[in-house]
Amino acid sequence: MAVEITEHARRKQAPFGTLDTASVVVAAATAAAQNSAYSQCGGQNWSGSTTCVSGFTCQRQNEYYSQCLPGSDNAETTTQATTTTSAGSAGTSATSNGGSSSGSGSGVQYAGVNIAGFDFGCNIQGTCDTSGIVDPGSEGIAQIDHFVNDDGLNAFRLPVGWQYLVGNDLGGSLDSSNFANYDNLVQGCLDSGAALCVIDVHNYARYNGAVIGQGGPTNTQFSSLWSQIATQYADESRIVFGIMNEPHDLNIETWAETVQAAVTAIREAGATSQRTLLPGNDFTDAAQFVDNGSAAALSDVTNLDGSTTNLIYDVHRYLDSDNSGTHRNCVTNNVDVFKSLGEYLRSNNRQAFLTETGGGPDADSCLTKLCQELSTLNDYSDVYLGWIGWGAGQFSTSYTLSETPMGSPGSYTDQPLVRQCIAGQFGGS
Repeated sequence: MAVEITEHARRKQAPFGTLDTASVVVAAATAAAQNSAYSQCGGQNWSGSTTCVSGFTCQRQNEYYSQCLPGSDNAETTTQATTTTSAGSAGTSATSNGGSSSGSGSGVQYAGVNIAGFDFGCNIQGTCDTSGIVDPGSEGIAQIDHFVNDDGLNAFRLPVGWQYLVGNDLGGSLDSSNFANYDNLVQGCLDSGAALCVIDVHNYARYNGAVIGQGGPTNTQFSSLWSQIATQYADESRIVFGIMNEPHDLNIETWAETVQAAVTAIREAGATSQRTLLPGNDFTDAAQFVDNGSAAALSDVTNLDGSTTNLIYDVHRYLDSDNSGTHRNCVTNNVDVFKSLGEYLRSNNRQAFLTETGGGPDADSCLTKLCQELSTLNDYSDVYLGWIGWGAGQFSTSYTLSETPMGSPGSYTDQPLVRQCIAGQFGGS
């Protein structure tokens, strides 16, 4: 996603005034003890109220988080007792076996956060100023460890610019130094016990302004990049190949041919079974994925044997006024979007992965609407693999859509949006 780091105001909570009527004070105190709709009401280290406002009940999402969701008017929680553990102690992780996750049966299999930095300097025209790269390094790895061990998350997307990978040599070999830096992050993700680590080439289907296979780099040059990457990770089943971040303003049928060339190169390099993400036009917007022809065109992309096994549609969707992911307030919950796409996926026997979504880290509108969006994905967990929020890594904690944990390694505190929605809606086990 094209992003701009900006300052944002902290959410201000309405003050609770002093009243002089005892009965009103008691009633107000009772109301104050009730959690609002879609807010947290339990989980490890939770010390607040475990009751919800009328019409909502406290429902266990995972061992780390319970949430007020629509239900009986009985506000008392019966689903989870609050427990306390020391920081960094998460019991049994959703991915403690270091392998693939199988969901709880009532929700998606995978959830996590983008760990940004190797994509810094890239714009939507595919021009990547490699001097703008900020290596997430040990801090990025520490964040992943936190998300896995303390939040139970299990999937992480690792954006990187094409130019950085090849040292600005289009069609050339992987730059040994640059790739070693990037691979350090990949290995940190794998070592964390994550179920999935997504390699994301963050170039918007372009290289320095020109569209791949449509007047810009050739399909052969693009396939060479993916052949080299796939060779490095051919034996690692937890690696996911994200063909390209947010293609836009291109011919979708021709783009599908480019995607096919990349998939063929990946499979011929020996990575024959890893999940591979197929992105569509219009910034791979979930709301337009069917209507703009992306789903139909990409349905023809196949593995070497003609199957479509583990070829997953890659979709993005934000909740702000223009779906740009540049505003802190959320105006839509995208429920209709993901229901509609979910029905299409069911009818066509395909799956999708929401690899970018998010909102203001402490905006009330986003705390409600993003949780509603992700709850819908849980309802369609047979066709949605999961979600990955945007974004953490080298983003400041004050960035408009920051999911970067506050504090330092070993004592991180999650942004409210991560705690309540990104992790809170995930019940993988």
